[in-house]
Amino acid sequence: MLNRSMENDICPKLVTLPQIGNSQLGYISIVEHVQDAPFAIRRVYWTYYTPQDVMRGGHAHRELQQLIFAVSGQIAINVTDRELNRHSYNLTVPNVGIYIPPMCWRELQFSHNAVLLCLASMEFTESDYIRNYEEFVKWLSR
Repeated sequence: MLNRSMENDICPKLVTLPQIGNSQLGYISIVEHVQDAPFAIRRVYWTYYTPQDVMRGGHAHRELQQLIFAVSGQIAINVTDRELNRHSYNLTVPNVGIYIPPMCWRELQFSHNAVLLCLASMEFTESDYIRNYEEFVKWLSR
């Protein structure tokens, strides 16, 4: 379960949502932002049909927070936090995701059938992106 105290975290964290149901009928997982997310959800998006040989991400966000889930398939995520520690995750089940706080560099590799669902704390703002790793490192040393 998530909580608002995660807002000041500098490291990514795995999060597990409740899984309601059973193997005969299927499952549902729910995020109700008031009680479950460490931020108000301002944008939701998903990516799909990403070729396996394509690396996505390759950026950091100055302020944006994200919750990322692999609702289908597998997604390997490498995250470099504000202290330049590298964390690796392999999302393989739809109710387990990753919380990525601001100022974390991320790179994502998708399996053939992967669908990524992202809950974001802000609407799209190009000026929030840092798209060059060296600039990211320089920004952290300020």
